[in-house]
Amino acid sequence: MPKKSDPVIEVRGLCKRVKDATGELTILDNIDLSIQPGSRVAIVGASGSGKSTLLGLLAGLDSATSGSVRLLGRELMELDEDGRAALRNGSVGFVFQSFQLMPHLTALENVTLPLELRGELPSREIHARARRLLAQVGLGERMGHYPKLLSGGEQQRVALARAFATHPAILFADEPTGSLDAATGHAVIDLMFEMNRANGATLVLVTHDVELARRCDTTVTIEAGRLI
Repeated sequence: MPKKSDPVIEVRGLCKRVKDATGELTILDNIDLSIQPGSRVAIVGASGSGKSTLLGLLAGLDSATSGSVRLLGRELMELDEDGRAALRNGSVGFVFQSFQLMPHLTALENVTLPLELRGELPSREIHARARRLLAQVGLGERMGHYPKLLSGGEQQRVALARAFATHPAILFADEPTGSLDAATGHAVIDLMFEMNRANGATLVLVTHDVELARRCDTTVTIEAGRLI
């Protein structure tokens, strides 16, 4: 287990290349990055700069071409897909631009799902925690609704409740307001920061919103696949 003073994410020489019609395309080039526990880090850059790819690599959702990513003291390159999934399920929460809710599950069932997958709590406690979280995000009266019956802002609130259900050590957020209007987006972001502060999680946020980035402790800028 990593010490409390150790970085929760440590990246050295990270590169991501893919084949395309012209040969090999470099998406990320020689990235070095260290993120401390409890910090709030914004990753910013123009569309196509590689910021979402970097987030996926930090979370173990994608594999690097070369380099090293240590997540909570574990070297991701040494883990297979199942190992990375187990690490995420135990310690990581996600909020995506497209919400990524399960359409055939109610709001309550979407929030209970990660807890059920962990298999550590009795069903009664799982449902009680999910109900508390949904009430916290203002959806106490909408628990039985399916995603298609919820507005975009409501769906993202369900996603927030789901992300914090397992008390994650790290929250990854990829353009969390990208599908929302300005007013709804501000309300969701205020809620995300409030919940993150209460949970003491490390926040890693991809955004093109300069004002949102300013709310974080550190801003990391990517340009053409390199940190600047």
